[in-house]
Amino acid sequence: MMADPTYRGIALDAETALALLQWQAELGADEPCLDDPLDRYDLPDRVPAGPAAAKPAPLPPRDAGRDLVAMAETIAAAATTLAALAEAQEAFEAIELRKGARNFCFADGRPGARVMVIGEAPGEEEDLQGRPFVGRAGQLLDRMFGAIGLARDAVDADKALYITNVLPWRPPGNRRPEAAEIALMLPFLRRHIELAQPEILVLMGNTPCIAGLNRQGILKLRGVWDTAFGLPALPMTHPAYLLRTPIAKREAWSDLLSLAARLEVGEKP
Repeated sequence: MMADPTYRGIALDAETALALLQWQAELGADEPCLDDPLDRYDLPDRVPAGPAAAKPAPLPPRDAGRDLVAMAETIAAAATTLAALAEAQEAFEAIELRKGARNFCFADGRPGARVMVIGEAPGEEEDLQGRPFVGRAGQLLDRMFGAIGLARDAVDADKALYITNVLPWRPPGNRRPEAAEIALMLPFLRRHIELAQPEILVLMGNTPCIAGLNRQGILKLRGVWDTAFGLPALPMTHPAYLLRTPIAKREAWSDLLSLAARLEVGEKP
């Protein structure tokens, strides 16, 4: 058993120690002090070395991202059908988004349709179903294009839609895609367009405009025809934005009429 502590030769039990403490408090002592003064500004010549800090993880090579994009380009170029492209893109492990997504969302609608709609990325409902534009925004998109006679389930290529996204996996919390993610998926999107062979692209929102036009600012870009991936492209506000800002539906209707007029004229790229 450990011996009781002593104070100036007096054995201290708990009661004695408490009595001494109360006595010192009655004398006015309100802070503990050492027997000898201590100069805390008198620093030692050398500070004792603590435990060695863990070395930071080495930074990836500066051209690592470029190498991954080159790998994506090689894989995408090797695909000769849409089915092969979907299989290759789904198996591409270099993008971290795939680890947190439930399902791979490649495309919907009719390949060979005159109009190809490109959105940003899957949302929650799309992630669940594995199809692009099936949530509330997708339902509005169907009504919008239905108003000018286009539908994703149309058999006739002239009346059909083909729909995809820049990213086939849902970003966490529906955040906006990062520049590196867009760059990594761009080779697959470019090949996707080549294999689907649309006549016209509709760029729904900022992310498709970044991918296809290298520009953003959809409220300024919308409604103005441009060229993306070598095809006529019409930037439009995303249906999700229209759900939040119903007054903007008037401008979206104007854009749809512009698309319908372009299709009626039948201009080729």
